[in-house]
Amino acid sequence: MLINLHSHLEGRVRPATAAAIARRLGAPEPPKGWEEALQLDRPADLTVYLTKVAATYPFFNSWDNVFRIACEAVQDAAADSHDYLELRFGPATHVRPGFSLDDVIAAACEGIAEGTRLTGMPAGLVVALLRHHDLDRNQQVARAASRRAGRGVAGLDLAGDELLFPDLEPFKPAFAIAKAAGLGLTCHAAEAAPAEAARDAVDLLGVSRIGHGAHMVENPELLCWAAAEGVVVEICPTSNWYTGAIPTILHHPAPAFRRAGLRLVLGDDNPMQTRSWLRQERVLLHHQLHFDTAALRRLDEDSIAAAFVEPGVRDHLIKRLHQA
Repeated sequence: MLINLHSHLEGRVRPATAAAIARRLGAPEPPKGWEEALQLDRPADLTVYLTKVAATYPFFNSWDNVFRIACEAVQDAAADSHDYLELRFGPATHVRPGFSLDDVIAAACEGIAEGTRLTGMPAGLVVALLRHHDLDRNQQVARAASRRAGRGVAGLDLAGDELLFPDLEPFKPAFAIAKAAGLGLTCHAAEAAPAEAARDAVDLLGVSRIGHGAHMVENPELLCWAAAEGVVVEICPTSNWYTGAIPTILHHPAPAFRRAGLRLVLGDDNPMQTRSWLRQERVLLHHQLHFDTAALRRLDEDSIAAAFVEPGVRDHLIKRLHQA
């Protein structure tokens, strides 16, 4: 199965869509075209990586654009043979005069719903707080996400530059708002920061899933704790290489996580930047990181259990798994 539990909407903008929107905005064409402008040509660090992702931000400036990008993201995932897609999205970045926070989230939800209608593939939105935003703005985002709970929004995330903004304490109130609304909770942690950041995310924010968590492998005691607690780690191998979290794909901690008994799920993070989509990530997991058939089956089972979905969608995915 292909269940994608860590993928950013801002990292799935088609180059052709970027070009079309840029023309309407009167923005100049990059010297070598939008495909090269959006993609990384080599691994770097998290700050460089996020700067490349941020090149898409001007395209999220209206309801129609957000709707289109979200709909196309679902269609592209379906074309990649996904069974389910969760899309991360930082709406506060895209607020404009006349285009409110609620409007931005609604446009993404409606675009995802249209993509599901066209393809038959279920998908949901995980709204992301951003580390560099202030306390008030992040609480506004959490409240806006909570207003759409059960109507397109499936969860709340914390994303952004972990190197520059490592402290999680300020985000506790926003996560409490989302938890009260019944949203699933996840957090980018221990990708650029030390292993203990993952435990902080669980203890301080109440999350059930950790985004990336690459540095967790450096603390065996923490791995034992995470396995005992049932913490789910969202692994994105190619992305972790491009952010500098690991020196090469072969150094990815996924095999060590598996040996430690952690529950793992897979994502492609920002596939337009890394040029690696979920199907390629699963092949990589199998051939380069030596996940055998039993390990991939466990991945599928854990992905279905950990997904932020309604019971009916989960039942549908379980049925598909049994038919595979």
